[in-house]
Amino acid sequence: MMLYVLICLCLALLGVAGLQFFYLFYLERIDDERKKRLHELEQHSSHLTQRLEDAERRLAAQEEIIQSFYDQQEKDDEAWADLIEEQ
Repeated sequence: MMLYVLICLCLALLGVAGLQFFYLFYLERIDDERKKRLHELEQHSSHLTQRLEDAERRLAAQEEIIQSFYDQQEKDDEAWADLIEEQ
């Protein structure tokens, strides 16, 4: 009778060990998927960073063009004011 109890106990412990073993494989697979997803997110982030830098450069160029236009406009206004004063 004691032998059967020991056999049942061994089988129960084997089942628990097997369950832990398969759970460990599951956790490793989840970890691999998370690492893969993290790598994808890092690539996407670097792509978005590059697009943001390009947009900022274009915006700075457009602001420079607008500022030069306003500077030119102010010079033209001063020239007209001088022309009107002369007459």
